[in-house]
Amino acid sequence: MATAKVLHYDSRELETFLPHSQPAYISSASTTPATPIKVDIPENGTKLEQEMKGDFDPFKSRKLEHPVSSCGTLTHLLKSSLGSGILAMPAAFKASGLWWGVVATILVSIICTHCAYVLVTSAHALYKKVGKTSMTYPDVAEEACLRGPPWGRKFAFLARQIVLWGIFLTYFATGSCYAVIVAENFNYVAFNYITPFDKRITIGLLFLPFLLIAYVPNLKYLAPVSMVANVCMAVGLGITCYYLLVDIPSISERPAIANLSTLPVGISVVIFAIEAIGVVMPLENNMETPRKFIGIFGVLNQGMAFVTVLYIVLGFLGFLKYGEHTADSITLNLPKEEYAAQAVNVLVGLAVFFTYGLVFYVCLDIVWNEIKYRYSTKETFANYLLRTVMVIVNIVIAVLVPQIIPFVSLIGAFCFSILGLVCPVIIELLTFWEEGFGRFNWKIAKHAVIMITAMIAVIFGSRSAISDIIKTFQ
Repeated sequence: MATAKVLHYDSRELETFLPHSQPAYISSASTTPATPIKVDIPENGTKLEQEMKGDFDPFKSRKLEHPVSSCGTLTHLLKSSLGSGILAMPAAFKASGLWWGVVATILVSIICTHCAYVLVTSAHALYKKVGKTSMTYPDVAEEACLRGPPWGRKFAFLARQIVLWGIFLTYFATGSCYAVIVAENFNYVAFNYITPFDKRITIGLLFLPFLLIAYVPNLKYLAPVSMVANVCMAVGLGITCYYLLVDIPSISERPAIANLSTLPVGISVVIFAIEAIGVVMPLENNMETPRKFIGIFGVLNQGMAFVTVLYIVLGFLGFLKYGEHTADSITLNLPKEEYAAQAVNVLVGLAVFFTYGLVFYVCLDIVWNEIKYRYSTKETFANYLLRTVMVIVNIVIAVLVPQIIPFVSLIGAFCFSILGLVCPVIIELLTFWEEGFGRFNWKIAKHAVIMITAMIAVIFGSRSAISDIIKTFQ
């Protein structure tokens, strides 16, 4: 996603942080993935097997052409997490209430960060069991089943496919959401100078620009595009914060807790905004010192703590400023007649538009890797035909549901809840099955709390989002 952190980087660096939009298991001509190192371990359960497993250090054995330091990994995590979801945080506070929005954001952040944490710790345990130095998220899901209890092995293929296609569904839906965001921001400016018309027309007109950026043949060509997106988002957010700090009303004018019926939507939006499960394993796989990714003061906790504080500040100030008039994207609340506000919407629109190429690349490679063997004689034609069809579907979905919050809340409630909460918990359960679940089985209780939270988000969040989508058709 487009981010508020601006750095100059080349295509290799882009590949490191891109997996929020491009997982590491995706290969392209411009990537240089870390090469897993396997250790041949006898299958007879001899003492030699135990010695080899005990001596194998996956982190010392990891060989990377371009290893990333802890500081660099933190930077990439921030760039990947501070995306377009931050623009919807005031709307999340509107649905939650001023103070409950703060509490909900902190709770969601703790749960999401913990799930990312257990995913990495499970991967570290599996590295030694499997004899590999790195794994992708689908790899971890599959190996957790294979190396866990006997009854779980038959689900290995299914687990891999759920994670793989969960990533596809999440980012493909995000691509359609991006079309709505771009249209909203451009209309905000254009309607100051021309007669307003249905936003669906603007979304339809975005087909050709989206198709052109989807036709970019190689990942390396998206590096400068991503840098432009970062710059646009950073400047746009900076100007937005200035407007939020001018003429702030009293806190007493805003409800502390919103209506119970809208709380699931608020939580779902927060999950969408703050969830970073897609970037966790690719970042860890490229670290020079992977152990520093986790820990109390590890890269993951530092990055998510900073992101959480920033999201709370923007959400709190946005809802405090505009109250019940808070728009789906906070930039749409800025005064239309002022050139600075118009510049914000143009910049944010451009940032999200340029980021579409990165999100699209994930979905393209997942599908293409599944079907390319059928088109060996017409590979180029088939590849670009697939790109065209995928953009058409993205635009059609956006035209059918031209609302930001229903889109965002549905992605957060259904996709990210399953991918970011349910799957990591199950993976940890299977990975450490033989070790047990702690004193008084406290890990089972922890898993139950997370699963219940996820199910509440999936059921009630999705229901609210689908209800809003139905109202759009009506």
